[in-house]
Amino acid sequence: MQAVKGFFNGEKIVPLENVPLKENQKVIITILDEYVQNEKIDKPHRKYFGKLDNESYKEIIAAIQDCEKVDFDEW
Repeated sequence: MQAVKGFFNGEKIVPLENVPLKENQKVIITILDEYVQNEKIDKPHRKYFGKLDNESYKEIIAAIQDCEKVDFDEW
């Protein structure tokens, strides 16, 4: 048996992690008296905003731009 965290979005239950389910596999759903914040549901990427200083950001952008120069015909 495996426990998986998730939430109900008003229409369906949404797992917060990958679940390797097979078709027709039975599940047990436990309803908790806790709620997730809407920001976590709608925009989970927001927790990463504001975490880099300007120098680190520029370094990452330079690395991405360098990777975009790859000539796939050379492979």
